Amino acid sequence: MDSNKQYTPPFTISPRILNLVSDISALVAKYEVLEPKIITPALRKEYKIRTIVGTLEIEGNTLGKERVTAILDGKRVLGSVKEIAEVKGAIKVYENLNQFNPFEMNDVLMAHGILMGEILTDAGKFRSKNVGVGGSGGLVHIAPPARKVQSLMQDLFDWLNKTDAHPLIKSCIFHYELEFIHPFTDGNGRIGRLWQTLILHAYKPVFSSLPVESVIKEYQQQYYDALERSGSVGESTPFIELMLEILFKSIDDSIHTDQVTDQVTDQVKRLLMVMGDQWLSRSEMMEKLGLSHQPTFRENYLNPALKKGLIKMHNPNSPRSPKQKYHIQKT
Repeated sequence: MDSNKQYTPPFTISPRILNLVSDISALVAKYEVLEPKIITPALRKEYKIRTIVGTLEIEGNTLGKERVTAILDGKRVLGSVKEIAEVKGAIKVYENLNQFNPFEMNDVLMAHGILMGEILTDAGKFRSKNVGVGGSGGLVHIAPPARKVQSLMQDLFDWLNKTDAHPLIKSCIFHYELEFIHPFTDGNGRIGRLWQTLILHAYKPVFSSLPVESVIKEYQQQYYDALERSGSVGESTPFIELMLEILFKSIDDSIHTDQVTDQVTDQVKRLLMVMGDQWLSRSEMMEKLGLSHQPTFRENYLNPALKKGLIKMHNPNSPRSPKQKYHIQKT
């Protein structure tokens, strides 16, 4: 490669990609409003478990949700040493997302060291041997020579730091390119999915609470097919399209999950959205909602929101005080 020319991964912005970016952006705006108000700590923990289970099951881990939850809670479980170590590594890395800078190559090495530290002797280091990637039909990809991994990863991070591609698109491209380079002896899929989450989190923090990996697990064969198809055509476009579809589904599912729907009525959602980040009296909330009948407001809006712990009182010791004001309960 010409040392004066910046490397750019090959990809094409298809009409499908443009439409998906637009659709996802609209969903993200909606989710940003709802997420801090309706995603409870319990649901956040559920999403974390689904993320860990999903990314590990793609790689063949068989412990499942129940045992992963037990490990997360500090309980002992039955299982192979390797599979338990995989879960513990994934828990550590996903619990410490904020310590990684997605634009620093050294951080991807640090994350790999945490993720695979109990499994690989070369955890946290780029591979020193040539490898091939197998599939159901045999060898599907011969990774670049080990001697080129360092420079290829540096080129990839240089591009990531300089590109003006939309974050939704560049996160997918980075994910694909890392899988193509296959920089580690093991754990490449887990690191690729993790790093896409980190790039998206830098764009919109709500992405760190979405169980994207569990949706990838639902699309596991399509995921592998898109990787293979992108390799065949020599650009990441098929993989970008699939990953954007997965991101859309992940956000849409989170907005419409039964746990959220059951928890919050449309009236309570309206109340939360009009409150914003203000302390409001009952009359002020009613005015913002366009309501004049106090019993209806109390029964359908105020009391359900209080019961669910979604709003709090300024003076909880005097709940009927005429000077009482209310605020959204931060999670």
